[in-house]
Amino acid sequence: MATAKKKAPAKRAAAAPKKAAAKKSPARKKAPARKSPAAAKKPAKGNFFSNALSDARDQVEKFVDSAKLKAKEVAAREKLLEKQAELAAKAEIDKAKHLAAQAEKWMKARIKADTKKLNALEKKLTKQLRDAERKLVAQARAAEKRASKQGKALKKKIDAGTRKVTGKAPARAKAKVAAAAKKAAAPRKKAVARKSK
Repeated sequence: MATAKKKAPAKRAAAAPKKAAAKKSPARKKAPARKSPAAAKKPAKGNFFSNALSDARDQVEKFVDSAKLKAKEVAAREKLLEKQAELAAKAEIDKAKHLAAQAEKWMKARIKADTKKLNALEKKLTKQLRDAERKLVAQARAAEKRASKQGKALKKKIDAGTRKVTGKAPARAKAKVAAAAKKAAAPRKKAVARKSK
């Protein structure tokens, strides 16, 4: 600290004669110095750190901006993927609902068609059964009529046969009985005639 204090007045003393000399010398108008393009590009020594800091700030801002942009892009992609998954799930649910509705509709139509077929088959079988019953009844009646006709014809034949047999047999029997009666009556008459004499 002491050395720094000692050096400071010495510097001031050395700088004082220069300032005085500058004041005493007549002021000359200096032509403005032309700046070369290389000199224009080079920053002043005092601005180097501030320029470096501003460049670093710009780079950091660019990095932050790019990081923010990437984060937004990632968030947007995630949102998009989430929306796509949601839409895919919704589509699958809608597809399943549609398929279930179609299956239910098909089942109802199938049941209706099967019921219609079964009713038609039942009607057909009932009609066939009724026709078969009628046919059997008709056949039974026809057989009964044939049997009664045959019975009547057989009865007529039997009656005719018995009439023939009974009609001839009584006449013969009567003749035989009459002949036997005559024979039996002739001896009686003779005997009665003898007794009367």
